[in-house]
Amino acid sequence: MQTHRKFEDTMQFGIFTVGDVTIDPTDGIAPTENERIKAILTIAQKVEEVGLDVFAMGEHHNPPFIPSSPTTMLGYLAAKTDRIILSTSTTLVTTNDPVKIAEDYAMLQHVSDGRMDLMMGRGNTGPVYPWFGKDIRDGIPLAIENYALLQRLWHEDVVDWEGKFRTPLQGFTSTPRPLDGVPPFVWHGSIRSPEIAEQAAFYGDGFFANNIFWPKEHYMQLIGYYRQRFEHYGHGSADQAIVGLGGQAFMRTNSQDAINEFRPYFDNAPVYGHGPSLEDFTEQTPLTVGSPQQVIDRYASMRDHFGDYQRQLFLVDHAGLPLKVVLEQLDILGEEVVPVLRKELAKNRPAQVPDAPTHQSLLEAARAAKPAEAAKVAN
Repeated sequence: MQTHRKFEDTMQFGIFTVGDVTIDPTDGIAPTENERIKAILTIAQKVEEVGLDVFAMGEHHNPPFIPSSPTTMLGYLAAKTDRIILSTSTTLVTTNDPVKIAEDYAMLQHVSDGRMDLMMGRGNTGPVYPWFGKDIRDGIPLAIENYALLQRLWHEDVVDWEGKFRTPLQGFTSTPRPLDGVPPFVWHGSIRSPEIAEQAAFYGDGFFANNIFWPKEHYMQLIGYYRQRFEHYGHGSADQAIVGLGGQAFMRTNSQDAINEFRPYFDNAPVYGHGPSLEDFTEQTPLTVGSPQQVIDRYASMRDHFGDYQRQLFLVDHAGLPLKVVLEQLDILGEEVVPVLRKELAKNRPAQVPDAPTHQSLLEAARAAKPAEAAKVAN
């Protein structure tokens, strides 16, 4: 086990979970909600134990998913871990009040000593919107307006604001203020929306491509657009844009064993089960079912398609896979796959490509910017 690997922020590897409660197709038994919640907490702590860098969890308000309150779980994990970054995948910027997002995630910053960031997303489950008084047809405008307000709440101590989708604010201060005066780093997660890539580029934030359901050409187009617009807005060259990728793997020493074991879970998965065959899906998407070397080869080639990037997250705990199997997958990732990928993806990495963002790197950048800003004012 890699329990004492020194944290390196050149590139981050980790896990993201959707938190589904699904029947195990091999025995017909589903975990209880309590069992699934406790399993996710165990998985997150295992992520740190095996030497990975990031644990991220989704936000859902509809069965079969249980992570309705990610900050509660991430706050607990902040006390149970020492090193990993705790994140979301995603935080619903459309149906959450941006005031509550500002306060909840600033609080998580303080609780975790800065070991956190978050990913903003619209959410693509239509019925959820009216449950929170919203209309899915307003998804893009809600994401844009709410995030603009969130940015102000984090960067300005006192905010006067008026928009379309919530009541106005007058002389409002969100509390607590961001840790060290530096707001959390934000990724904008997207499966298909160029408007979200545009938003990430406009603010100079990170862009996270789901990279699970579609062929690489789809995500190449989205990421390419984000990089182009990042440069257009003056945040740096296109290759300096901050990119994260999802991914999915199931591994055994013998590749046929992996295929045989994973097939019933794939065939009955709540998201893509009863659709394309496992063979078609692995050919057309980044899902890799096979040996550790096959996963290494597949993901070492990602930068050939997307450029040098900063974060790679894997989905490994869905579709009813037993906790024991998920923990075995994490051992394989930590011991056999990620150490090799770290080396492979560091080779020939251009010096101007930024490291993965951390609270410390953001704080150092903010401190470096203050003298420059003062000099501009003086001149």
